[in-house]
Amino acid sequence: MSEIIIENLSRRRFLQGSAGLTLGFCLPAVATAAAGKLGAAAAVNAEINAFLQIGTDNSVTVMSKHLEMGQGTYTGLATILADELDADWAQVRVEGAAADAKRYNNTFWGPAQGTGGSTAMANSWEQMRKAGASGRAMLVSAAARRWQVGAAEIVVRDGIVSHAGSGRKASFGELALDAANETVPTEVKLKDPKDFRLIGKQAKRKDSAAKTNGTAQFTQDVFLPGMLVAVVAHPPQFGATVKSFDASKAKAIKGVVDVVQIPQGVAVLATDTWSAKKGRDALSVTWDDSKAFKLGSDEILAKYKEMAKKPGLVAKQTGDTAKTFAGAAKVVSASFDFPYLAHAAMEPMNCVVHLKADGCEVWNGEQFQTVDQGRVAALFGLKPEQVKLNMLYAGGSFGRRACTQSDYVLEAAHIVKAINGKAPVKLVWLREDDMRGGYYRPMFHHALEAALDGSGQLVGWRHRLVGQSIITGSPFEAMLVKDGIDHVSVEGASNLPYAIPNLLVDLHTPTDIGVPVLWWRSVGSSHTAYSTEVFLDEVAAAMGKDPVALRLELLTGHPKHAGVLKLAADKANWGTPLKATAGERRGRGVAVHESFSSFVAQVAEVTVKKDGSIKVDRIICAVDCGTAINPDNIRSQVEGGVGFALSAALHGEITLKAGQVEQGNFDGYAPIRIDEMPVVEVHIVPSGAAPTGIGEPGVPPLAPAVANAIAAATGKFLHRMPFNTAELVA
Repeated sequence: MSEIIIENLSRRRFLQGSAGLTLGFCLPAVATAAAGKLGAAAAVNAEINAFLQIGTDNSVTVMSKHLEMGQGTYTGLATILADELDADWAQVRVEGAAADAKRYNNTFWGPAQGTGGSTAMANSWEQMRKAGASGRAMLVSAAARRWQVGAAEIVVRDGIVSHAGSGRKASFGELALDAANETVPTEVKLKDPKDFRLIGKQAKRKDSAAKTNGTAQFTQDVFLPGMLVAVVAHPPQFGATVKSFDASKAKAIKGVVDVVQIPQGVAVLATDTWSAKKGRDALSVTWDDSKAFKLGSDEILAKYKEMAKKPGLVAKQTGDTAKTFAGAAKVVSASFDFPYLAHAAMEPMNCVVHLKADGCEVWNGEQFQTVDQGRVAALFGLKPEQVKLNMLYAGGSFGRRACTQSDYVLEAAHIVKAINGKAPVKLVWLREDDMRGGYYRPMFHHALEAALDGSGQLVGWRHRLVGQSIITGSPFEAMLVKDGIDHVSVEGASNLPYAIPNLLVDLHTPTDIGVPVLWWRSVGSSHTAYSTEVFLDEVAAAMGKDPVALRLELLTGHPKHAGVLKLAADKANWGTPLKATAGERRGRGVAVHESFSSFVAQVAEVTVKKDGSIKVDRIICAVDCGTAINPDNIRSQVEGGVGFALSAALHGEITLKAGQVEQGNFDGYAPIRIDEMPVVEVHIVPSGAAPTGIGEPGVPPLAPAVANAIAAATGKFLHRMPFNTAELVA
């Protein structure tokens, strides 16, 4: 039986230090549910189905196939299942499921397990409802058999199964073992939504207590017997490799055990993280930059602007834009520039890998189980099922841990391979490692034109985009790249909801830019929403029309867009004046956008001072995301999206000089400070439709709403992110 010692040095020892106690616990390879009762006889967990275990101690364990990285997945999935099960919410707990695509595939992705694209609730909705209803039916069947009564006479509520006629009742725990032996029903009746008791209510999050008291398990909390900690020296430029290295000074550092070369750089292994870092600092590496990418940000952008002078591959075309623009009474044009962006999750990348005689075991905040499992297996010459992935909490991701190349996971595996598996290895990336050598939201350049006819109506729209493809070369290429067009590069532009009769969207995808790119919270919509929504306000100004009124005119056939727009505008008192003090300019701006099948409109209220400084005062959000499983979590996700997007709008920019990333930590890549966070109101549209994504849709409308508010206050439209406040000096 293997043993894993999990302890949290930064929190548990702090919380218990005064008593001289280091809290830790052992998880045997075959788990039992102790329900936190130390010294008590271990309860037995009965597996009812792949997503549900019921313990003889009355615990209800929901197995989550999706990663919990702060977005509320554990609570949402548990809410769905527990409602159909009629469980007592206080007895429900959640565990991350091990990698097993046959049982836990993302139903939107086919035969692959993973978390991303704001799909966790949407793809699990029916699945988790059926899992809960199936468990309920099996408990009822077990009770009916035990009591010799009709199943239709039995009632289930709050974890108690009862029969009014005989006065009998039993807890879930008392029926668990019998229920597990019942035949799994092929058909189950799901609740009428009017009977939901948890869904749509304010259920407390299932991860809050553990994250508060220090028992939540992150990768840094994993300690295996004989484990070494690795820190890697990565090349300063993308594409550079190790030419030679001198490890003598590194090996002289106390605690350093070994120094090995791997494809990604040079790894220093030590008994603890600090010793590994000191060893890396003492390491001398000569890099071969002959194949390194050496352009700077300005040079890349200049290249993009040159490419934009010529037509690209057509992503969407309706009507005749050439004829329309040739005969236009007026043409409005603008270009927009978007920088590389880092994910900058609070917890940097890390991973634990343990190679054994019969397979391999991995611990991390696992987002792409199927991809990572397959790549690790291939490296070690194993079958995928021989690689066990243990899914722990992740301290944020925003797309970073969903790396299609399994970069840091494979790096840890390469280190283990380099030492011939003689010890388990915990790979630790410092924040600088990820910010200077990770993956980024691509830089993009957009060029837009609008044609107005003689009566001042909007009759033509051309939108050209230039930027790297995220999807090409990934496992999702066959699904998302068609005729050379990466769908995520043009999402939000090629599916523009506005009724414009003549429209052309085309794309240039440079293939000679060596900067690694990856999805970033809201992916393509993070830049297309800005260019389309800000440009539409410019067009409205040229037409002399109110921005909300123009949008509503153009949203015929799109009632959900129009619905959230009307709601946000109404809640913001659109059209009423904002009070401003001397030396201040104030304005409201609006944006509406669909992403991940959800619809969000935001109205921003902004104050601009004489020196150009910006204060975002209030954001009013209207959200249509189908059934609201946990309304409070929806509000949290939208509020978080506002803060995340505002950080990018005000501060976010990764720059390169001669191929090297210039930022390294939060001092150079700053999130917003608490005094920069606006008041956020979130209004959820009541809906009986299936849930849609909510982790990302709050991001895209924020920056354009703020920019349009700035334009309303100053008359100046901002065409670059992050905002250049020097343009706003009075």
